[in-house]
Amino acid sequence: MAKSNEIIDDLLNKIDFKNLTTEQISGPNGILKQLTKKILESALNAEMTEHLGYEKYKPGIEKNDNSRNGRTSKTVTSDLGDLSLDIPRDRKSEFEPKIIKKHQRRFEGFDSQILSLYSRGMTTRDIQNHLKEIYDVDVSPELISQVTNEIITEVKEWQNRPIDTIYPIVFFDAIVVKGRTEGKAVNKSVYLAIGINLEGKKEVLGLWISENEGAKFWMNIISELSNRGLKDILIACVDGLKGFPEAINSIFPGTKIQLCIVHMVRNSVKFVSWKDRKEICTDLKKIYNAASEKIALEELDSFSGKWDKKYPSISKSWRNNWNNLNEFFSYPENIRKVIYTTNAVESLNSSLRKVIQKRSAFPTDESIFKVLYLALTKAEKKWTMPIRDWGMALNQFALTFGDRVPL
Repeated sequence: MAKSNEIIDDLLNKIDFKNLTTEQISGPNGILKQLTKKILESALNAEMTEHLGYEKYKPGIEKNDNSRNGRTSKTVTSDLGDLSLDIPRDRKSEFEPKIIKKHQRRFEGFDSQILSLYSRGMTTRDIQNHLKEIYDVDVSPELISQVTNEIITEVKEWQNRPIDTIYPIVFFDAIVVKGRTEGKAVNKSVYLAIGINLEGKKEVLGLWISENEGAKFWMNIISELSNRGLKDILIACVDGLKGFPEAINSIFPGTKIQLCIVHMVRNSVKFVSWKDRKEICTDLKKIYNAASEKIALEELDSFSGKWDKKYPSISKSWRNNWNNLNEFFSYPENIRKVIYTTNAVESLNSSLRKVIQKRSAFPTDESIFKVLYLALTKAEKKWTMPIRDWGMALNQFALTFGDRVPL
């Protein structure tokens, strides 16, 4: 490495940067492009020397019936634009270059540019225009599809990978994506499962797409997680999807269900007039912020007495769902903040919506998977820290769930 730095410093010292323009450095025919070409060609010639066992113009020490046989021209696409390279050949056509492989048309780094743009929700046309503008490279739609299709195998492996045997908390939620079925634009639901593992860190467990939700679909999701190694969920946080709690408990009967309070409040005020909305939200907050379940029920009674005449469906909905709403009252305040809302999923969904809103409609389910998978893996890189006060929460879970929590 020290020797390499000396060579680079020596090279840079010979260049008069004061009189060079940006165009001369990084333009279509700039120094960076010429230097990259020279380095790659030198590396290829070094590979040929290693392959043959002797330097150019020098005979081999041992008898060798193979030798250099000129060069062939090849153009590869790179971050600097198109590079025209002279690839050395041998007479027996046995030479297999490593730095620029046979049939390789893109230099390393360029694919990552395409995937990065694709993960931001950019269409094929957007990517084409961007690469032309920034790198002065003409990229075909077929090339972009080829690059993005290469991650499909990775997506399938990710979706079928083994997961932990236990997650103290798993959040389930869905977002709506515009897709196409038989040429028609339709709304498709994309379902996410995010687990909080024993270390308190978030992890996306899976991604599923369906046009219609129902008990059978939920069973497929839970069964798939079970088949991938999941044996226990302590608390499942869901957004009120009909039939989901029953599907979870059919596979994991000991799992406690917590409906998302945020979704409950949103549904409660959906048909409330604007002048009453703020006051109703304040009164609902008294229910879910109560110190205990007993006090919460007293607040619900007070809410009923105040609002049932005008909005009778609100208190009725809370009472009907109470057995799946009251789980968080069993825990201290710091744990409640983790489980009474699907904020962990909501923040992720927000970033996913920014990606999908750039598309009028995805042509296939596969294209939805590709874009969302890339966006998810990008988001997961930021999940380096455990949830705040996780150690305290885990101890509380151990007291509540006993031997189900391995400490």
